[in-house]
Amino acid sequence: MSLGLRYKNDEKILEERVVNGVPLLVYPLLEKTGVVKHGFTTRLGGVSTGYCASMNISTTRGDDPAAVEENKRRLAGAIGVKPEDMTFTHQTHTVHVAVVEEKDRGKRFLETDGMVTDVPGICLVTFYADCVPLYLVDPVKKVIGLSHSGWRGTVNRMGRVTIEKMQSVYGTDPGDVVAAIGPSICQDCYEVSEDVIEAFRKSFREDQWDQLFYRKENGKYQLNLWKANEIIFREAGVKPEHIAVTNVCTHCNPDILFSHRTTGEKRGNLSALLALK
Repeated sequence: MSLGLRYKNDEKILEERVVNGVPLLVYPLLEKTGVVKHGFTTRLGGVSTGYCASMNISTTRGDDPAAVEENKRRLAGAIGVKPEDMTFTHQTHTVHVAVVEEKDRGKRFLETDGMVTDVPGICLVTFYADCVPLYLVDPVKKVIGLSHSGWRGTVNRMGRVTIEKMQSVYGTDPGDVVAAIGPSICQDCYEVSEDVIEAFRKSFREDQWDQLFYRKENGKYQLNLWKANEIIFREAGVKPEHIAVTNVCTHCNPDILFSHRTTGEKRGNLSALLALK
């Protein structure tokens, strides 16, 4: 079943699945590790109404709590976890990464944009509506990480920070890590101002700037968060063949994916989910 998504190219990076009536986007590269369950939600397959219609499990969008609980139940079933296994971030565009232990199952981590764990069954959940989901799987040590990276997270290298947490706590070798950059806003849609670009100029080498942004006649810039996060992963030691870069833009697909640039605050949130089997 095709969801009708518009892709930026013809590469087969993501697969569209419908599991028990719930559409999910999945990465074959992550599935090949054999150690995780994962997915990225769409707007479809839930019971929420109004501007949160229909698959929203975020409690910060003004959605009906009963609808959120039913959506969590449906989504957990589609991923293959229990609703009580879902462990959440409350994101504030930091590079704070929480270590999730058994006692944290079902917890919400405040002022936290990333999580890592080696506990099977715990399902890490982060939220999006244009920002970049970062999936990290170490199939050797059996460790996972899931992080939210907007422009602030990206300029502060959230991908590297998450990998370094996996290294320091669990002994992960970056060369073993399999990573995916999830659906988010593409360069064609992401116009930013001079102050954002100045931050990227300070954070990235000058020979990388042409890959990351260009200036338009109106004085604004188009910024490539996908390429920036790919560079961060590679510089952190992830092998190029272990990185899947999305070709799905949230802003290009507002009928299927929530996008802050499209609707502002009148929206639900998309969810990235990652669990060790």
